[in-house]
Amino acid sequence: MSQLYSLITLLQLVGVLPIVAIASGLRHQSPDICKLIDSQIPGRISYPGSEVYDASVASYYSGQERELTPHCIFRPTTTSEVSEFVKSINTNSRKHARHRTDSRFSQPQFAIRGGGHTLWPGAANIDNGVTVDLREMKSVVLSEDQKMASVGGGAVFSDIYPQLVPYNRTVMGGRVPGIAVGGFTTGGGLNFLSRRHGFSCDNIYGYEVVLASGEVIYASASSHKDLWLALKGGSNNFGIVTRFDLAAFPQGEMWGGAILFDYTKSNLEAQANAFSNFMDPQNFDSAADMGVILGYLNSGESEIYTLGNSLFYMDGVPNPPVFQPFTSIPSLEPNTLALGSVSETVDRFGEFLPPHIPRGIELVYSHENSDASLFTELFQIWEDGTKEFADIEDLQIQFLVQPQAVTNGTNSFGLEPGRKDIVISVLTAAYANAADDDIVEERLHAIVDKHVAILEREGLYIPYKYLNYADKSQDPIGSYGKVNKRRLQAVSKKYDPHGLFQTGVPGGFKLF
Repeated sequence: MSQLYSLITLLQLVGVLPIVAIASGLRHQSPDICKLIDSQIPGRISYPGSEVYDASVASYYSGQERELTPHCIFRPTTTSEVSEFVKSINTNSRKHARHRTDSRFSQPQFAIRGGGHTLWPGAANIDNGVTVDLREMKSVVLSEDQKMASVGGGAVFSDIYPQLVPYNRTVMGGRVPGIAVGGFTTGGGLNFLSRRHGFSCDNIYGYEVVLASGEVIYASASSHKDLWLALKGGSNNFGIVTRFDLAAFPQGEMWGGAILFDYTKSNLEAQANAFSNFMDPQNFDSAADMGVILGYLNSGESEIYTLGNSLFYMDGVPNPPVFQPFTSIPSLEPNTLALGSVSETVDRFGEFLPPHIPRGIELVYSHENSDASLFTELFQIWEDGTKEFADIEDLQIQFLVQPQAVTNGTNSFGLEPGRKDIVISVLTAAYANAADDDIVEERLHAIVDKHVAILEREGLYIPYKYLNYADKSQDPIGSYGKVNKRRLQAVSKKYDPHGLFQTGVPGGFKLF
């Protein structure tokens, strides 16, 4: 066995034996899908050790995703190339189906990657399969009436925004750099304009989609409406979206940035009071987006707590009255609050965020607004919970409390349209050592479980879990409700009857 293992290792290192073949057994290798795609679509496949491959893997946000090693990476530039790829995958999947009882034959598996910001391993990358990196599909075309921006399936919003600035237009995309259109919008999408227009996915006119058969269709309110709605929250379960037709909104300068405060009991109480009032529908201002951010840092030598706000106002008014309860709290200098375009604001906000993290986990939940005492209690539970992490060095934990989008209901979430008093909270832990994975996850869940227990006690908890912040241990699609999940399953069976995107794409949140 040791000689065989050494031989396998040597062959892998010199590139003779495909890694995929090992998982399939040595007796009867399945076809090398990477070489097949490379022969059919030359120049789009890259292998480990190449500059393109290594740069793609290194660009994932979390270390868990960067650790995965796809057999190859496919970087298409056109819809027809994506279609050809899916057809080839399908052909090999059918061969697998004919030999499904023979372990020597394996179904080709692949991942679909846009920005690569989801933290957990396998969300948008894969071991020993093919990762489809869509970021070369990055075109941006503004319609003649400037009401729609057609963008490629791998376009990154921080690259889209500056192209729309000369037209005083924007689209509803990520609020930090590096977020791509695909995963963001098919999971929902929270944006600066979400209190005015809803989730990003509520504002998509149509999708160009490559189905499991390789057929290319256009899903909109008037054509394949069931698929159009399913893609609004249904994630990667139906096909590969190669073009998104996004609503483009008039937008000049906005105002916003980050502001920091001393982490004191009085400031926490002031934040709780200000946020509760901000979320009161009587104080609603559709131009305002914001968040309360509590932070904990354990460097190994010291433990530090931080408190801050992200404040954004889309009507370009500095220090608007709606934020006075926050800005009147004595703050630290400097802050980054300023006027600027959406593009400038996103870039400025991104300067304070790490481009990558070693490892991470994120947990999300939703609830109705309440009085300040509830938020004070949640803050205290979070602070008490962080003390359980004192033995984990190089650790950061963030507790973000923010308003949910005021949805118009054009999605698959099952949320009540027009609600202005729903809160989305997310706890994120970033840390250095893989050995701490289980304990960090367990302790972070313990904080969330205590939060949820309080919210359920008060009758405020909402089952909905925002998919883009959810961990693999959560069930965002199930949180849409049984009726909506069954509807998504029916759409999957209609457009993907053999379940390619359920079994061939193991990453993401599945429907079955």
